[in-house]
Amino acid sequence: MNETPITRDVLPSMFPVVAGSFGTNESSGDSSSMWPDFFTSAPGRPVRVIVIDDDPHIRNVIVGELVMDQRIDLVGQAGSLREGRKLIRTSEFDVMIVDLNLGDGTGFTLIEYMKTKHSQAEAIVLSVMDNDDRALRAFEVGATGYLIKNSWFGSFTNAVLQVFNGGAPITPTLARRLLRRLEQPSVEEPASKRTTAEYSVLSTREREVLRLIARGHTCPDIADRLSLSAQTVNTHIRNIYRKLQVRSRGDAVNVAMSQLLL
Repeated sequence: MNETPITRDVLPSMFPVVAGSFGTNESSGDSSSMWPDFFTSAPGRPVRVIVIDDDPHIRNVIVGELVMDQRIDLVGQAGSLREGRKLIRTSEFDVMIVDLNLGDGTGFTLIEYMKTKHSQAEAIVLSVMDNDDRALRAFEVGATGYLIKNSWFGSFTNAVLQVFNGGAPITPTLARRLLRRLEQPSVEEPASKRTTAEYSVLSTREREVLRLIARGHTCPDIADRLSLSAQTVNTHIRNIYRKLQVRSRGDAVNVAMSQLLL
């Protein structure tokens, strides 16, 4: 099947301009006032994104939205695990949107592969499977966001920008179930054993910051909620990474979920 390449020139009649929801200020040339801090790209360049999904329709919808936004640079797209591995290996990117169910493999494999090639890149899972265990496994292998195809009605562009700016976009119904799991005592591990060595090395404030990270809040959100400066929040996050021996928010969320540090 021949597919018509999607570019900014051919899309206006197919998809709405998603950037317009926040207003623009193109005439002044000042991009800093266009969007909140957590919906901005890197200074001087857009966020580089790759999309890997074996459903051409879904992929076109995602790509169609991304290429219409000046904050995003769509680097490439792929429809299989094999094509995805090549795209990861040969591209420079900041965020990967990946389906878990590919015809020749799984998105878990690609997330793990991405972390070996681009350790600083972020992964957003897009899955038709509304399953808590699959979501937890995705976070375990390195994902930072998890969107359910039939339940996500937000903007893919905003999801990319959220994760790029330190957030963790998760379909709300899934996020609520995961939070309930965090709040429930572990059947396999009695409450008396939950004070692990990792938990004891975190300060009260660091645990508060970690809890908010697990709930998807950005640095500005955390600073506002805890009445701290953004610099102080970043210092707490660095200390959390060091103490838990992790390198990303996704890893910190996974530790929080798997070891009940909250």
